Amino acid sequence: MKTQISILASIALAIMVLFSSCEKNDLQSTDGSILPEKFSVDIPDAISMDFTSKKSASAIDTINGNEIYSHLRFFISIGENGAEIVESIIQGIGVHNINHPMSLTFQGDDDGRDKNILVVEDSYFQGTNWEFQLTITDVESESNEDGGMALQIFWNVSPRQGVAILKPYNIDRNTEAYFADAVFQIDYSEAGDKGYDAHMIVAVSGLPVANPLEDPYSMSGIKMFVGKKGDIVDVYGNSDHPNAIFFSAQTGFSWSFVAAGNDELDIAVSEVGLPPSNLDEPSRSVLLDDYSIKNVFSNQIYTLWPFIDQASVDAYLNNTEAPGYFDTHGFVQGGTSPGSEYDELEVRLPLMSPYNPKEISLLDIVFKMN
Repeated sequence: MKTQISILASIALAIMVLFSSCEKNDLQSTDGSILPEKFSVDIPDAISMDFTSKKSASAIDTINGNEIYSHLRFFISIGENGAEIVESIIQGIGVHNINHPMSLTFQGDDDGRDKNILVVEDSYFQGTNWEFQLTITDVESESNEDGGMALQIFWNVSPRQGVAILKPYNIDRNTEAYFADAVFQIDYSEAGDKGYDAHMIVAVSGLPVANPLEDPYSMSGIKMFVGKKGDIVDVYGNSDHPNAIFFSAQTGFSWSFVAAGNDELDIAVSEVGLPPSNLDEPSRSVLLDDYSIKNVFSNQIYTLWPFIDQASVDAYLNNTEAPGYFDTHGFVQGGTSPGSEYDELEVRLPLMSPYNPKEISLLDIVFKMN
């Protein structure tokens, strides 16, 4: 997990270098860009950890009841920061003359490789007709199986909505090779089609899984929905952890979650289930009730140690009750509300459900290749 966090930080830095280099070429800046200026939804810090924090990156060492909720903030931050990286790229190229269908080539200052940009009108992708499509490719990789695809954006200008797919390895070839298969997809909309002022769906596939002896909780992928209306932010989804292990020898779990937060108060409430990664089940009651933290922990503990003393069990089951409560400093407690300010968030949880865990474990994000 610590490795994945540091990789995100290096990608963000590489993106800043890459697009600052564009400014040194012959492109002329303009205020008439047709690219969307906004392409992500902010998540309250209470439920999404700042991945640049050294304290945060070193905090994942053990696993017990309250750590399950604490881990959730890291996993959500991977998705949120992936969306912010994509948005940074869009903003980086948006200051240039991207105001009509066009093509151009520039050289990445960091990896020294040529990148092609192609903008076309009227594109069809994933069942939707889009006004525009922008594609960036790594020129030397265009004959590869992935076509050298670095970034694709499909979007409509008004209302602002679109889909963006990013492969960091083709944006900057100095990205570590073992991260070469990672792909991010962001679906973003301000059309109000799901009842929110804005919403996004973040999906990440192909993340490198760390050596389980060093980090058993690293993720291979994540998919989460984030919707914001006023100060309220709803989040639900799953992160896949193929090597995760608790008490028994069973490995492979999905952090399946629903959460609601207040952006102004910076508080949040979350419910988490721990079904197996390969479980083929969409039911909310199965994912969050049958596989609740308390049930999973209890079943494993008593199966392994049927005569264990109650005090030891209680220690591990501390804060495993649902829901979990968060404030600006992170996880507070599980099961018992810290105050009435959380009431409006608690009632939102039953309206949300995670995705099918098996679908997330098999997640494979692909570009449009023609």
